[in-house]
Amino acid sequence: MFISNAYAQATGPAASTGLMGNLGVFAPLLIMFVVMYFLMIRPQQKKAKEAQEMMGALAKGDEVVTAGGILGKVVSVKDSYVTVEIATNTEIVVQKHSITTVLPKGTLKSL
Repeated sequence: MFISNAYAQATGPAASTGLMGNLGVFAPLLIMFVVMYFLMIRPQQKKAKEAQEMMGALAKGDEVVTAGGILGKVVSVKDSYVTVEIATNTEIVVQKHSITTVLPKGTLKSL
């Protein structure tokens, strides 16, 4: 009685946005992905590549710093492990991945 009936109304033809309309919807997402690539992904890949090159170039006699902060001289290098002399007649075996920095020659003598 008090409520009137609601009838569906006929709609006009659907508006076609075309390619440019769809591109406008995805443009912010695309721009955000490009920015994330250049600010996060690319520098991380570059740093990982430099670390791999450093690990591959380890040689006997290099002065290194481990992830734990231990300084020493490389005595031998194997596939996954490096033997580091940290004091006279004191050697430790560490994984290659735990070597964080290769120091310039003579650094240990100056400490």
